[in-house]
Amino acid sequence: MPKLKKNLLLLAFCILNSFFSGFKSFAESAYPDTVKTGIYITSIHDIDFKQKEYTINFWLWLKYKNKDFDFLHNLEIPEAKSFTQSFSTVDSSNNRIYVLMKLQCVMKDSWRINKFPFDRQTLRLTIENSQFDSTSLVFVVDTLGEHYGRFTLNGWSIDKDSFNISVRNQPYKTAFGDDSYDKPYSAYSAFRVKIRIIREGIWTSFWKIFLGMYVAFMIAFACFYIHADSIESRFNLSVGSLFAAIGNKYIIDSALPDSASPTLVDTLHGLTLLFIFAVIASTIYALKLIKENKVNAANRFDGIIRKVLLVCYVILNVYFIFKAMG
Repeated sequence: MPKLKKNLLLLAFCILNSFFSGFKSFAESAYPDTVKTGIYITSIHDIDFKQKEYTINFWLWLKYKNKDFDFLHNLEIPEAKSFTQSFSTVDSSNNRIYVLMKLQCVMKDSWRINKFPFDRQTLRLTIENSQFDSTSLVFVVDTLGEHYGRFTLNGWSIDKDSFNISVRNQPYKTAFGDDSYDKPYSAYSAFRVKIRIIREGIWTSFWKIFLGMYVAFMIAFACFYIHADSIESRFNLSVGSLFAAIGNKYIIDSALPDSASPTLVDTLHGLTLLFIFAVIASTIYALKLIKENKVNAANRFDGIIRKVLLVCYVILNVYFIFKAMG
């Protein structure tokens, strides 16, 4: 009888041990493995507005236990046009994998140019594992230390308050051909970096862009100081300034990406062309008065209309510029 009791206790112990071992294994498989990830940006350069791209160099490190993750071959950067690993090392001691790599990425991004050159841009960088979805792998941010150095970002500065590193699940409305999914949906853990950059020397850039436009307007405006009967001189100046403003617009547009909505560049150039046309229309009316031998009326009209046009032009320019700065 004691022997039977002993066997029953041993059997109960084995069953309980098997149960708890299975439960532990199930619990471990029910939760995805974590990958502690950190980044240190060494440079951002070659910002190309026309091609909507920039180049970023950075160090990336990842710490995890599942060797199947193999980030040296499974690293995915969705927004990258191309990327290269210039250096990589793997340490598999202490029952964990530590990967350190240096990357250079040519990134594609969308620029908001509505307020150019008073614009602020947000650069985005996302890291994913191309083989393991969010049920198997989850990123965790390594927040220790700084995330970028005092590198030279030509013409721009980084807004420290808006620099952000986060982790989220990136959904895809497809199963990528995997029949084990019940529906065409999958999600991958994404390590995301957002960098907001602010243009430096804004007013220097502003005058480089719009100086030709303002000179064109002032040339047209100078027509009011030429006697109304000198029609040829007035028309030559007005038409010449019109083409100068159009040429300045095309030069600026060649350096900017296409935009579906009006930009500050479009608004100010459109305004300038409208006022130059108003100068031409005023010249025609003054000439009409001269032909009717109303010289004093023509001179009086020139004196009034030039003040009205100049005041309206300045006020509208100041309004649209300050609106873009806000």
